[in-house]
Formats: sequence, structure tokens, C-alpha cells
Amino acid sequence: MFKNIVAAVLAAILLAGCSTTYSDMGAMGGVMAAPVTNDVYRISARGNGYTDTTTIQDYVMLKAAETALAAGKTHFEIISGRDATSSTTQQTAGTLNRGLFGGIVYNPGFNYDIVKPGEDMMIRVFNGGRVAAPNSYNAQEVFNNINPRVKRPKS
Repeated sequence: MFKNIVAAVLAAILLAGCSTTYSDMGAMGGVMAAPVTNDVYRISARGNGYTDTTTIQDYVMLKAAETALAAGKTHFEIISGRDATSSTTQQTAGTLNRGLFGGIVYNPGFNYDIVKPGEDMMIRVFNGGRVAAPNSYNAQEVFNNINPRVKRPKS
């Protein structure tokens, strides 16, 4: 049983580099923006089991900033948001081994949870001339602060 736990921990450490990168939505997660109206967009981000929730928060904020700037706007307002995290439980296989004195030793498998963080939000993009709502952000500032710390796919 101890060997199974050590193997699982080592696998988790090795696979930590497999977290979702900031890229288009795909099988391993990613981020996307979809227009709803001319000034309202749905921003979605999904991670895999090796992605931290704060990484997904960065991804949706960065995509919102990029979307506002691409639309020629200076600000965005978060209209609504929801946690889209999913969780599943997996189980490793048990093993049967011959014991030291000919007996059989059963090592049961163990359960582990896989949490895939996700977040959806609706934003409205606008130029800074209007009175900013409480959930409004300067798109260029958000981009400048978050962009340097996101993990992008290797070219």
C-alpha cells in the first residue's frame, strides 16, 4: 500500500507541469470568449486536474481584458460569474501478492479526487468615459498585470 501512495505522489509531482495552458479551449481545458451582444461577452475557462483555481481566475480576467481591448474598448464590467468546477473520484486497482511465507497479501486500491477548476462570467465592454460600475476594470491594467504570469503553450 505504501508503494501505491508513493507512486501516486511521484506521478502527481511529475504531472504538475501538465496543467492547462492559456490557449484556446480544447480537450485539456483552455479559455474562450463568445459574443452575446455587441458589447456583452461570455468568458469561459476550464482547467484539468493539475490546474490551480487561481490560474483559472487569471485566465478569465486576462481573456476579459483581451476581449475588451480587441473590441476597441478601455474597460470591462463583470455582469455575472459562476463557478464551473467539476470533480470526479477515481480508484486505483488493488493488487494480490504472494507473501513471504507463501500466503497471499491483498493491497486494496485507494480513492482519489480529481478537481477540474472552471469559471464562466459575463462581461460588458465599454470606454472609460462613463461612470464605472463597482465590478469594472481597466482592461489595459488587467492585461499588464496578469499577462506576465500566465503559462502559454510552447511554440
